[in-house]
Amino acid sequence: MPSRTDRAARVAVLADSDTRWKWGVLTARRITTGTPAGRAFEEPAGFVLRGRATPTARQLAETGVSDTAPREVTGAEFLREVRDGGYDVIVLALVGGTVRAMLQGLRDLGDLGGPASGRRPVVVTGYVGVVYEKLADGLLLRHGADVVLANSRHDAERFRAVYEGVGAGAESVVEAALPFLGGAPHTPVPGRDTLVFAAQPSVPVTRAERAYVLRRLVAHARLRPDREVLLKLRSKPGEHTTHLEEFPYQKLARELDAPANFRLVYGHMGEVLDRTDLLVTVSSTAALEALHRRIPTAVLTDLGVREALGNHHFLGSGLLTSFDRLDRGEAPQPDQEWLARQGVAADTPYERAFDEARARVAALLDGPPPPPLAPYYTDETAGGYLPAVLARHRLDLTAPEPRESGVRRIVREAARGAYRHGVQRVAPVIRRLGEI
Repeated sequence: MPSRTDRAARVAVLADSDTRWKWGVLTARRITTGTPAGRAFEEPAGFVLRGRATPTARQLAETGVSDTAPREVTGAEFLREVRDGGYDVIVLALVGGTVRAMLQGLRDLGDLGGPASGRRPVVVTGYVGVVYEKLADGLLLRHGADVVLANSRHDAERFRAVYEGVGAGAESVVEAALPFLGGAPHTPVPGRDTLVFAAQPSVPVTRAERAYVLRRLVAHARLRPDREVLLKLRSKPGEHTTHLEEFPYQKLARELDAPANFRLVYGHMGEVLDRTDLLVTVSSTAALEALHRRIPTAVLTDLGVREALGNHHFLGSGLLTSFDRLDRGEAPQPDQEWLARQGVAADTPYERAFDEARARVAALLDGPPPPPLAPYYTDETAGGYLPAVLARHRLDLTAPEPRESGVRRIVREAARGAYRHGVQRVAPVIRRLGEI
């Protein structure tokens, strides 16, 4: 096998949803582009975890990040791929508990002969967007990765404070930015006036709150017949994202007599933002994408400013407003210092945002072999918590790898479809009947 310096470094991305797939692939490219001379990287190899929220081919394609569909795998299958594939860098675009399980699996590989390259890969992880809940738990589950990316100066400071607060090393925290920011700056187009509401699958949660948002959007469209009002959705009925959507906006919209200037839209968020003149949301990361492009942006307070909604993240931003104010034509003005701390529209050129991450990855690749992965959560520090986290993931690498027949694959896909149907359609009905 060629030495690591004689060949292009291999990169793998493991994701568990469409949005994390987008984050993972773009992050992998950002941290491997423009590295020191003599270092070349292959295009990232993509993998998605098989599970409850496995994205459909349409959802993956709609992210627009790759023409090649990722391979669907179990956690154990991915670890075997790492063991045999000679990967140099692994980007874990996963929820916290799954990151911790994969760190355990990668550590265990060292006891089973290790990767084919004879050297463990550099492990990178982070967050796909705004970190507004489970900050300590999510970070400590990610501790142990070589690089924990923070999307802004604000996040980097919070991340280091958590790690240092429990006595864990914080050197893995690296300040970067959201990898999918970009696009042309907003330029008003004569005769165009488009408001886009960026929907989220889990915020707000209740039927009443989601119906309220929908009613106000429709009412705004009636009040402003000259304005196009678009409800941007991430998934179509029957598809899943990271979170289960119990009350899809598509279904609720059927109950309203919406005017012609109100429409539901799908597609790549960057392309939707190309025609957006006002972005409205409860707390979607799309707000940061819009702000980076200087698109007028509003964060709603109609349902309160609450941690459960995530809009508390925008305190001090100048963006908090209400439908009543939007109906009157008022537009929030963002606070420039807040924007800079959030890594959007900052003074430093966006292209430089990943310099530190590139340098860290290059140093880990070119330096002495890194020590075994050492997560903070162990049987010693979290003996009553970690076993349950790991038990949710089957990562027995000593078991023989099953060979899946065509019939078995068809049965598995049918079973997964039935499970999704049960979770999204049947379970909500049963819960509602229980409340009668």
